[in-house]
Amino acid sequence: MKQDVAEAGPDPVDARLGARLAELRAEQGWSLGELAERSGVSRSTLSRAERAEISPTASLLNRLCGVYGRTMSQLLSEVEAEPARLVRSADQQVWQDRSAGFVRRSVSPPHAGLRGELVEGRLSVGADIAYDRPPVPGLEQHVWVLEGALEVTAQDVDHHLATGDCLRLRVWGPTRFRCAGDEAVRYVLAVVLP
Repeated sequence: MKQDVAEAGPDPVDARLGARLAELRAEQGWSLGELAERSGVSRSTLSRAERAEISPTASLLNRLCGVYGRTMSQLLSEVEAEPARLVRSADQQVWQDRSAGFVRRSVSPPHAGLRGELVEGRLSVGADIAYDRPPVPGLEQHVWVLEGALEVTAQDVDHHLATGDCLRLRVWGPTRFRCAGDEAVRYVLAVVLP
């Protein structure tokens, strides 16, 4: 007999992530209302994410990372047990925004004290992810397309990248990543804190 998702409980990563989000809010001494005001995310959505009743989207995590001054990889690494120097491919943290068709793999071994990290991104055909602000203003990003075609919009400029192309930019405002072809796109994102 197949177990219903609701009966199985929340995804373990979502549960740890929700608990960490609640801890970060408590560390700041903010109510859900104060966090909602700072992040532009509704109180109910924040509450449901903290209780792991929903799997947070990439956009939601980006907003919260901005409020807490972290990159998404830093936040995700905080829900892992012990930082390691080497992380085998099979053990790398994978997170999905199923509704957006986005899969994110944290390639670099997680460590809160490091300024650089590597992330593998995969966008399915038609996937389009918009971030209203960077998690850290002035964040440096290098986007290297491994397979497919990717359109990156930053500072109202569209950059069309094909397989092998690499784009370097500093992120100050909204950005958008869109699968620009008729096949899924796979890319590496190198992130460097300012």
